[in-house]
Amino acid sequence: MSTVLVVDDEPVVREIVVRYLEREGYRTLEADDGEAARRLLERHDASLVVLDLMLPGMDGLDLCRWIRGRSQLPVIMLTARGEEADRIVGLELGADDYVTKPFSPRELVARVGSVLRRTEAAAPTARRLSFDELEIDPSTREVHLDGDPQRLTAKEFDLLYFLASHPRRVFARDQLMAGVWGYEAAVDTGTVTVHIRRLREKLERDPSRPRRLETVWGVGYRFRP
Repeated sequence: MSTVLVVDDEPVVREIVVRYLEREGYRTLEADDGEAARRLLERHDASLVVLDLMLPGMDGLDLCRWIRGRSQLPVIMLTARGEEADRIVGLELGADDYVTKPFSPRELVARVGSVLRRTEAAAPTARRLSFDELEIDPSTREVHLDGDPQRLTAKEFDLLYFLASHPRRVFARDQLMAGVWGYEAAVDTGTVTVHIRRLREKLERDPSRPRRLETVWGVGYRFRP
């Protein structure tokens, strides 16, 4: 059974999110600020964090930065509509997804399930991919470049493996959202752009001139082997 840590300083929001998560069979932990969340993560094995960005004390961005400094624990951010800049920063720090307030609890639970399925499911039939100096192993979720391990977030790995599994095929942003994030509804596909940029920074020798993760202008992205 997966454990989800819900971090929000609004008791009503925590209560609703926890109720819906537990209804779907998840264990839950709760924290009303960043410091309390950090202490819980040091003592418990959480599977995913639902994290509000606007927190007293250690805010959500600082907590996300702290999480990424020690693990690849999946993070779904909760943001207000006017917090686009913070949302982009959160994605660049390694958050896997975001939900904008006010939100549907059912949608949030669906996103939690989608992220956990991709990060926790065994992949016995998924094949290891090798492209010259780049190795992608789905069984261990490890990526090596020139023999050196690369630290990718869960969603960065999923996006890379999806594209590399379909070499040369061009995918529009909404197709990547459906195929990797699992959402067919219209969402802000800027999420894809941020994750592509982070992958290029980690895997391309010159991120400004990518030779593997290519942009097809006016269409989307493709992986060139």
